[in-house]
Amino acid sequence: MDLRSLSCKSCIVVIFLLLLVNDVRAYIPTKRFNVEAFGAVGNGRTDSSKAFLYAFTRACQFNGYSILLVPKGTFLVGPVVFKGPCRGPIDFQLRGIMRAPAGAVGMDHWISFRYIDRLMIYGGGILDGRGETAWHYNDCSRNSNCQSLPVSLRLDFVTNSVVRGITSLNSKNFHMNIMGCTNLRMERLHIIAPAESPNTDGVHLGYSEHIRISDSIIATGDDCISLGPGSKNIEVLGVTCGPGHGISIGSLGKYQNELDVSGIKVRNCVLDGTDNGLRIKTWATSLKSKVHDITFEDVIMNNVYNPIFIDQQYCPGGNCDNSKASSVQIQDVMFRRIRGTSKSQAAVNLRCSRLYPCKNIKLADINLSYKGPANTTCLNVQASAWGLQKPDLGACI
Repeated sequence: MDLRSLSCKSCIVVIFLLLLVNDVRAYIPTKRFNVEAFGAVGNGRTDSSKAFLYAFTRACQFNGYSILLVPKGTFLVGPVVFKGPCRGPIDFQLRGIMRAPAGAVGMDHWISFRYIDRLMIYGGGILDGRGETAWHYNDCSRNSNCQSLPVSLRLDFVTNSVVRGITSLNSKNFHMNIMGCTNLRMERLHIIAPAESPNTDGVHLGYSEHIRISDSIIATGDDCISLGPGSKNIEVLGVTCGPGHGISIGSLGKYQNELDVSGIKVRNCVLDGTDNGLRIKTWATSLKSKVHDITFEDVIMNNVYNPIFIDQQYCPGGNCDNSKASSVQIQDVMFRRIRGTSKSQAAVNLRCSRLYPCKNIKLADINLSYKGPANTTCLNVQASAWGLQKPDLGACI
């Protein structure tokens, strides 16, 4: 098309359409920044933190589309903070291995991206957190002065961005923590840690909205995906989870002024041998907030403890006052087409708060088998059920 033959207004329309159809990055200056050119050494022993930070600073300051390349090799890095805002879109192309320092480092992060718009992290590479050198420090359940272990990848206040096709291996703490982010896609991730590794949640979100996690495999020692306060309009699609503690909303109600959790959709997932399945958990003694507009549908359970579980007496340390009740209101939750096998007799377990009973809990076409008769427990819940009901959901309705 010859733009010279069009009026000025028509030119603007055509250019706008072209930008919609094609990646805007094709129309701005592009520059590649290879970390090796800034002094990084991929031998697995040389500390390349300064080289990575210098390369990122240069890429972030470039007035165009920048690509920060981590080539093949093993790079000892961190802890580092890649901080924006940047002058243009930035790709973090991870082809090699980034290796964390051994042991506990006394910080809350290993690799952190903050205040960046239009970030892409991809390339098929590996974040090796070396958690096996630090998990023995995780004694927080019995030691109030325990050492802080770092999250492998933190995204704080990152917008309009993508994390695609990378592997997180053996994080010391959470694999990925998403905080204050908007419009983020996380896809084709591979997250790996042993079942006994402590507190190694796959992806944890809080105070973030319009997030999509899809087509990923998460095998870890804690929740595969956990959705904390302020999680809004989150979609989890096509995730395979196990080992791990399942897909969880919460825990909630621990802190003052927690934002509600709403607009959560978990679809077409598989949970394989997990300690829990689809779970909403709130502390027994908790402050007020709400969980609402939640949909779990088309989920397969393979030998899962507690496949469907609302737990408003959550108390992992075992030292809670059971006379207290949760002040978190749970309502408008749909469990639809949940099928497979339960490892425990309690295939459906809805234990809600006596102060704020669960409202409008719907169960449709539930087909969960157990080696013996499965049962259903429902306390303080207003629920309805239809379609296939296995186990019998009569105790809930």
